[in-house]
Amino acid sequence: MIFYQIWSFIAPGLYKHEKRVIIPFSFLSTVCFIGGAAFGYFVVFPPAFKFLVGYSNDFLTSMPSVSEYFSLALRLLIAFGVIFEMPVLMVFLSKAGIVTVPFLQKNRKYAILINFVVAAILTPTPDIVNQLMMAIPLVVLYEISVVAVYFFGKKTFAGFKEDDPINDEPEVLEKKN
Repeated sequence: MIFYQIWSFIAPGLYKHEKRVIIPFSFLSTVCFIGGAAFGYFVVFPPAFKFLVGYSNDFLTSMPSVSEYFSLALRLLIAFGVIFEMPVLMVFLSKAGIVTVPFLQKNRKYAILINFVVAAILTPTPDIVNQLMMAIPLVVLYEISVVAVYFFGKKTFAGFKEDDPINDEPEVLEKKN
């Protein structure tokens, strides 16, 4: 609903060629975010919660509150939703002329290092299993990004200009004297 309101506000001021670019990006980013949140909740959240509850023993009983449970779940959902946006972001950067396939291939080792650092920072629990459960998808998403840039990033935004820009401009109301 919020996205619809934002779109309703912005759409009248966009050119046709801008709408043709934004609509697929919006759809794909929504799908990627929901997929990342689902991956975080169904794959990563159970071991992360088990790790936190695993500190209980005969003398110490773990009793997480509902707010702690929701806080952990929300942090994981947002973190995985955001990291699953990487292919969309890379295609966007490619269309803007910032990255290319050779650039991504040349800097792959640095990207892997950065992915592991980001996973260590974003993971809410300090165990290595959950950090790997975030870092490995990041590396896979980077490789998917390289393939996506190869297929979809060839034509830059500058190539989307219309043949007849006069018919593509938003209507302007003129005052008659």
